[in-house]
Amino acid sequence: MTDSLRLEVVTPSRRVLQSRASEVRLPGALGELGVLPGHTPLLTSLGTGEVSWTDGDITGHLVVQGGFAEVQPDAVTVLATIAETIDEVDVEAARVALAEAQEALKTASAEDFDRFDAALRLAEARINAAS
Repeated sequence: MTDSLRLEVVTPSRRVLQSRASEVRLPGALGELGVLPGHTPLLTSLGTGEVSWTDGDITGHLVVQGGFAEVQPDAVTVLATIAETIDEVDVEAARVALAEAQEALKTASAEDFDRFDAALRLAEARINAAS
């Protein structure tokens, strides 16, 4: 068994990350998922949140929303709807989006609730990951 994983994060339009990792944490749709080398194969849907990974003394972070993750004993492949590196996150814009989503949720109709809630969770993930 190897002591590291190959980690790849892609969106429909680009490869966001390709790295080695000794541990990966993912925002699964039903909660956070931790992956170590040798993990049992699985396929899971992703929620909104932070993907973090450790490679030696280095820890990396990025933000994802939606998609899937495939886990193999030696690899994690994230197929995300949205993925952004920390350098790509505009924290001030995320704060504005968070305030707008919070305000919109106060009066959202049932049809609009999921859209505003997703915007709120993405803004929170961006702010948390960047800080």
